[in-house]
Amino acid sequence: MASKKLILKSSDGDEFEIEESIAVQSGTIKNMVEDDYTLIPLPNVNTQTLIIIIEYMKKHGEKTDSNEEEIKEFDKEFLKDKSYNNMFELIVAANYLHISDLMNLLCQTIADRIKNKSVIAVRQIFGIVNDYTPGGKEKVREEHKWAHEGDEIDESLD
Repeated sequence: MASKKLILKSSDGDEFEIEESIAVQSGTIKNMVEDDYTLIPLPNVNTQTLIIIIEYMKKHGEKTDSNEEEIKEFDKEFLKDKSYNNMFELIVAANYLHISDLMNLLCQTIADRIKNKSVIAVRQIFGIVNDYTPGGKEKVREEHKWAHEGDEIDESLD
C-alpha cells in the first residue's frame, strides 16, 4: 500500500513532498492531517530550516530498536557544524512544530556547548547586554557571596 504524501509549504513559499508517516512526528502537522489537510502551510518556518527539519524527521522516521546507535550517531553529527544562530532558528521551528525529540536534542547540544564558558562568552552567544551599573554589580556580588567564593577574578557580572 502506498503511503499518503503531504506537501509542506515554508514561509518562503517553497513546497516539499513528504510521507505522512514521517511528517506526523510533528504534533502541529499531525493535528492538521487529522483535520484533512494535505497541503500544510508552515508560516513560521523558512525554507532552510524546513530542509534541516525534514532531514531530521526522515532519519528519525527510520528508527527501530536495532538501529538506535545509528540514530544516536546521526544526532551527534546532525548539529556538529550548526552555528548557534542556526540552532536558535531550529529551536523556534521545532517548538512551533511540536517536535519534542528535536527540541530536546537542540537544547542539550546548546547546553553542552556553553558549559564551562565564561559569563561574557554566554552573553555574547545569546546577545545579552550587560545592564548592571557598577553599584548594582557590587550589590549583586554582596547578596550572592557564596556564588563567588574562590574566584580570583570575578567576571560573572561583567
